[in-house]
Amino acid sequence: MSTPVDDPLDPLSRERSHLAGSRAALRAMREDVESLDISDVTANWVNAEVLARQIDDRIKALADLSDTPLFFGRLDYLHAPGAEQAEGAEGERFYIGRRHVHDAEGDPMVIDWRAPVSQPFYRASKKDPLDIGLRRRFGYTGGDLTAYEDEHLSDPAEASRTSKLLQQEIERPRVGPMRDIVATIQPEQDEIVRSGLGGTVCVQGGPGTGKTAVGLHRVAYLLYAHRERLARTGTLVIGPNKSFLHYIEQVLPALGELSVRQATVDDLVAHVEVRGADGSTAAVVKGDARMAEVLRRAVYAHVSMPTEPVVVVRGSRRWRVPAYELEETVRELLDRGIRYGAAREALPQRIAHAVLVQMERSGEAPDDRVQDAVARNSAVKAAVKAIWPPVDPAKLVLRLLTDADFLAEHAAEILSEDEQKTILWAKPVRSVKSAKWSAADAVLIDEVNDLVSRTASLGHVVLDEAQDLSPMQYRAVGRRCTTGSATILGDLAQGTTPWATRSWDEALAHLGKSEGVIEELTAGFRVPTDVIAYASRLLPHIAPGLAPVASIRENPGFFEIREVSGTAEVVSACGELLRQEGSIGLIAADARIPALAEALAEAGLTYLAPGEETTRQTRLTLVPASLAKGLEYDYVLLDEPQAVVDGEPDERTGLRRLYVALTRAVSGLVVVHGAGLPVQLG
Repeated sequence: MSTPVDDPLDPLSRERSHLAGSRAALRAMREDVESLDISDVTANWVNAEVLARQIDDRIKALADLSDTPLFFGRLDYLHAPGAEQAEGAEGERFYIGRRHVHDAEGDPMVIDWRAPVSQPFYRASKKDPLDIGLRRRFGYTGGDLTAYEDEHLSDPAEASRTSKLLQQEIERPRVGPMRDIVATIQPEQDEIVRSGLGGTVCVQGGPGTGKTAVGLHRVAYLLYAHRERLARTGTLVIGPNKSFLHYIEQVLPALGELSVRQATVDDLVAHVEVRGADGSTAAVVKGDARMAEVLRRAVYAHVSMPTEPVVVVRGSRRWRVPAYELEETVRELLDRGIRYGAAREALPQRIAHAVLVQMERSGEAPDDRVQDAVARNSAVKAAVKAIWPPVDPAKLVLRLLTDADFLAEHAAEILSEDEQKTILWAKPVRSVKSAKWSAADAVLIDEVNDLVSRTASLGHVVLDEAQDLSPMQYRAVGRRCTTGSATILGDLAQGTTPWATRSWDEALAHLGKSEGVIEELTAGFRVPTDVIAYASRLLPHIAPGLAPVASIRENPGFFEIREVSGTAEVVSACGELLRQEGSIGLIAADARIPALAEALAEAGLTYLAPGEETTRQTRLTLVPASLAKGLEYDYVLLDEPQAVVDGEPDERTGLRRLYVALTRAVSGLVVVHGAGLPVQLG
């Protein structure tokens, strides 16, 4: 790369020239991939399909998004970066961007933000410049470079200056889905993003601290640093609902990562169709970690000790395996604690081995084919079916929920009689298909499924809005990363389920990741100071002891509480906010959504549902409070806070739901109410 010497007369033109050259180089890289001929390099059609798919993914990853900056920063090193930081000569300059771009000779024109040499862009400071002489940030309008801002990290005169471009990027109005924060990652966020693949990290972060973005950028970083390993084992992002997943789905592709699957917990455990719902009391019991032991007992209760020998007839010979020897084999398999299904598959081979031992003692020389034949013998198969019968997970859970005696037998000294009555279905059910399964039932079936046969493990799992999961749901997620690691994201103050997480240590234990490290983000980048201060009045009532978020926004935004007399005034307030630039969210208690929808339609205001992509023509989203979690809007109009609280089964859950709704605004919040405000807001 070139040395850090700018044209003193027109540095902006020089940077624009480098941007144009970088775009041309990226286009050439893409054309090189598009022109590849693989007709003579694949052995068969299967290999050709795989290679063609890989090439297609590479072409997509090299897409130049016209309205997205190709690079957003520049580093001028004082000396050559260390050998461990790859390329670099003395005084070298690096442009930092979303992906690597090189010229026709292979020299880098843009360095991937995840590369080690890029790290000082996020970590360097006046106190520790990390050998950086100059850090330059770029400002863009659409995809056009319009401004730059320099930090001379070795100049004491600049010690107290704050980056205006950084603040503008953080506070920039948004339309459409969630953006990446690759240009604005802060040092404490960068430490989490770049933490290693081997460890599990749990991030506690209040509203606006960027925890979701940190989790997604950590996935992108891990895919960069451990691409081959994660290509084999896979990665998964788990969100609370489809609206949330739709909101975040463009972040990773914008960073060039196309292979990450996204799902909800319900998607993971979709072994049956969910058509029913539990009351909160039943859902709490079904979600309790004690249910895992109830299910384990019920599964292994199917195993019975043999009372009869197994007699195998081969030709003119009869081979007899006595009952006591069979019992020893069964007890050994039980003691090993292996999966029910794996043990069932091993049992016929163990019986066949006992027969082969007898054959060898009598002078025969049987081989593996003989053992396999004995394992398939009808007498052996009949014995296995009697001793270790197959278990259908859905049928077993159905029996537990409909057979009081069966449940009492396996829940003894685990669940109280009242708890057992709570989860028993009132009416009998004819079959698995006709049952009206609830979401909690599906999790129980998933637990049994794993007891029978091991769930495949991924290399890394990101779990967002984790505070709302039950212990049994945590176990379901943990099964997907038993041999991998996880990034857990959440805020204890935003737990809005009756079984909401009480502590992250407890959550990590249910996940099977007790060794995980808990990090806390307390600096608020998104929510204005006045808004977060108002919402934080609820913290003593919903999460005592939790540190409030400290907003570092220079722009205070605006905050207003307005008394209204009806929906017409709410709609009028929406019209006022639509005169501002950016997205608007009208958040209301679920029960008030139909009336507000009708009022908006009568006023001719078009609106979207949560998760639908906003455009410059349609920037208003009507959001039920139950779906607001994880979403952000430039301006929020919060309708009837007391109705939000009253819409939940208990006051604490209602206040937590209100806390979520109050903290969705990035630039301004208007609270409208006709009834009184909750007393906890003061």
